[in-house]
Amino acid sequence: MPMNDVAISSKPSARPARLGWRILSLVYDSLPMIPLVMLTSLTFVWLHGGHTVEDSLVLALLQLVTTWGLVGLYFVLSWRRGGQTMGMRPWRVRVLAGDGQPAQLSALWLRYLVATLTPVLCLLWCLIDSERRGLHDLASGTVFVRMEN
Repeated sequence: MPMNDVAISSKPSARPARLGWRILSLVYDSLPMIPLVMLTSLTFVWLHGGHTVEDSLVLALLQLVTTWGLVGLYFVLSWRRGGQTMGMRPWRVRVLAGDGQPAQLSALWLRYLVATLTPVLCLLWCLIDSERRGLHDLASGTVFVRMEN
């Protein structure tokens, strides 16, 4: 049979990822977060004259919001660019819109917001949802899948 008569599917298949893949990805993603958080903290120590910011409510809140935003940028832009963060690549897991297409920025920010507001609950929800979706997936209309190919 000639090679051009053989149907070859180049589209990878995926299935909902188990909770363990999510946790492995988060652990791996904590590694690039360490220098990001340290640089943010160092910047605020510098802005506060070499002192930590816990004695200044305004700077402490600003540091918290800045750190949350920078970590969010890492996740959201990674998910948007290829559906994966650094920590998701080795495990072949990906965030997609519910229809299998790349998710929109607004959905990814909502996913990040819900995940940071309900970190344990949103992950544990994967254990009771029939499609292994977390609360952050349900809220944002995204799916977390493991690629087969």
